[in-house]
Amino acid sequence: MNIARTFLTFSARRVLQSKCATCLAVQKCQVSTGSSCCQNDAKKLKIKRFTPRRAVLYIPGSDERKLQKIQILDVDCAVMDCEDGVAANRKVRDKHTITKQMDTIFFPYRVCGVRVNAVSSGLMEEDLRVIFQAQHLPQTIMVPKVNSVQELASITNNLQNALKDRTVQHKISLVLFVESALGLINLRDICERGVELSLRSNIYNVDGLVFGSDDFCADIGAKRSAEGSELLYARQKFVTIAKAFRLQAIDMVHIDYKDQVTLKEQSIKSAGMGFTGKQVIHPSQVPIVQEAFSPSEEHIDWAKGLIKAFEDHQTSGTGAFTYRGHMIDMPLLLQAKNVVQLAEAIHAVRRSL
Repeated sequence: MNIARTFLTFSARRVLQSKCATCLAVQKCQVSTGSSCCQNDAKKLKIKRFTPRRAVLYIPGSDERKLQKIQILDVDCAVMDCEDGVAANRKVRDKHTITKQMDTIFFPYRVCGVRVNAVSSGLMEEDLRVIFQAQHLPQTIMVPKVNSVQELASITNNLQNALKDRTVQHKISLVLFVESALGLINLRDICERGVELSLRSNIYNVDGLVFGSDDFCADIGAKRSAEGSELLYARQKFVTIAKAFRLQAIDMVHIDYKDQVTLKEQSIKSAGMGFTGKQVIHPSQVPIVQEAFSPSEEHIDWAKGLIKAFEDHQTSGTGAFTYRGHMIDMPLLLQAKNVVQLAEAIHAVRRSL
């Protein structure tokens, strides 16, 4: 049993100890349960579709011209930004601009998100109140600078209050940012509580985590380097916890958007570490990042062939087997299934364009 699976089992034991066997199985398979936990409601459970977020592009919420360009961008996740991308004296106006754009821009891809201000800023409640006045709700809400479990209660209350007069057709994806030493230390507890709240909520699912490298460096007093060696431990811990709770892990941004060579190197290494995507700040970064986080045709072919071989051996009743010269075990099978799942999700997005 691998480390992530062991950690998930240990964490789930505490999080879900009062829940039924159906919900425990559902959580391990990344399935949304709605708002109840009851054996009688098992038929209502719906599988949570995987939404690719290979590139996460931020667009200042105060810039209508840039927001209008979103609809021509081939990016997995476009985020209208109320936080760092907006000057302090424009934060009041930007949320109204975003509300307007939500109803006027055609979003041809799976994910349109809004990054609101942090709980600690005191601006989140008003951000959500105004943004949720739009007829078309964002699929994803991103919350920066989450440092403690207690903040999840505030996030939940703010979402409930902002949506109390709305009918939510699909649960909103909630993506949380880790941007401080305290946030990283508390990340396991934050994820544990987030999973529990997701199971109970009929409003949102905690779907992913984002590592905010520059704020993190500022918080610990580290000097940002091109190779990012000062962040290696933090990123390894971050991605391990994210995957233990079956959450997407979005890696740090590469600030020098003109340096596409380093961007490509970073992205390939990031994907190799287990991250599912990367933050970007310029449209020119999108294709490089999305390619790095996409399985190649050869890899997809390998994965499908392995799954087919496994199913054939299961049918015949034989045990261990080799595939293309390698002994196959369950971790390799899981890896193959992840590759196929990602490839199918990317294909679904392309079909919708």
